[in-house]
Amino acid sequence: MKTLALLLCAVLILPMPTLAQQVDAVTPAPAAARQFDFLIGQWDVEVTPKVGGLAAMIHGTPRLVGTWKAWRALDGLGVQDELRIVDSAGNPRNLTHTLRLYSVAQSQWTLTGVEAYRGRSFDATAVWAQDAMTVAGTGVDGEGKAYQSRTRFFGIGTDHFNVQQDRSYDNGASWDEAALTMEARRVSTTASR
Repeated sequence: MKTLALLLCAVLILPMPTLAQQVDAVTPAPAAARQFDFLIGQWDVEVTPKVGGLAAMIHGTPRLVGTWKAWRALDGLGVQDELRIVDSAGNPRNLTHTLRLYSVAQSQWTLTGVEAYRGRSFDATAVWAQDAMTVAGTGVDGEGKAYQSRTRFFGIGTDHFNVQQDRSYDNGASWDEAALTMEARRVSTTASR
């Protein structure tokens, strides 16, 4: 019985140094993991979708507004955010929750998100270059058509930034530029979850 108790104690104690070694091996988040820090806080956004054809002639461009909230996540390696868009009557149009994780091994961002009202998820990647963050991904438009997207965050300041999303419906052979644009104005430097 004593031998069994000693063996059990040894088994319980042995993994602890291994765990401690793993914790010691974790390095702080690199400076590049702060590239999305401009998004942290709370923002008011104005969204302008590109419209054309008969609908645009009759109704004009819809007025869409919303809020974008973001906070640090995953021990400094990521940013988590929530984007809510409503139309001019206050009807919900979009609710997207995204986790943005910096991959040290790939030197780029990996994004995973969900569009709550449409029941869809998405994956994308992002890189910082020339004072802008460019996100490459895929999506499905309001008519159910799949597209590739390149979304650029630019004009980034302490109290504002702009977003332009271009879309391709032919695997990148041609692009519909500025299919969606956003202008964000800071409301707060922090955001509640």
